[in-house]
This record gives sequence, C-alpha cells and structure tokens, in this order.
Amino acid sequence: MSVQYYEGIGRRKESTARVRLMSGAGKFTVNEKEAEAYFTRLGDLQAILAPLASAGQDPKSYDITVKVEGGGVTGQTSAVQLGIARALVKINGDWNSAMRKGGFLTR
Repeated sequence: MSVQYYEGIGRRKESTARVRLMSGAGKFTVNEKEAEAYFTRLGDLQAILAPLASAGQDPKSYDITVKVEGGGVTGQTSAVQLGIARALVKINGDWNSAMRKGGFLTR
C-alpha cells in the first residue's frame, strides 16, 4: 500500500531540498534525523514552518520528510521553506496567493 504524499522541490544558492508532505501526526525529519536535531539555529524551524502558518495549517497535522544536500545552513533552510511552500500549493491551489504574499514562492 502506497502513501499519498505531495512533493515540492526547493533550491537556494547551492542547496537543494526534496520535501514530501503527507497527512500524519506531525513527524518532521530531515535527512533521516529529527528536524530539531538538524536545524539547531534559533529561528530556523520557525522560518521553515512559516508557509504552513501562512496557509492556516497546523504543522502537527502533516508528516514532513526532507532530503536536503549542498550549501550551508541558511541555504538549506531557505530551500526547505520553498519546498514546503510548493508542496502546499499542490495540495490546495488556493493557497498560492498566500504563499506569494508571504514571499515563500520566490527562489
């Protein structure tokens, strides 16, 4: 049985992130680590999850898996944020205007 997911690719500087969103209990992994262990800088996780807040979605209602490579921490943070925003637009096209207004769909 396959799991229904929505994928978004995000790129920033030298970083590339493949983000998959699926319905779940709020599990967030980056390169098979917990997101809190991978992004340790203050504010990084809030910036990454900002597209979900902009769409009015609770981060605890989605399982998010990310494969990110290349670049530094700032580039990876922005790449993951863009990937999440693109995946959300695939879930619901009406959120496109909210993502644009928040500046989340700009590479």
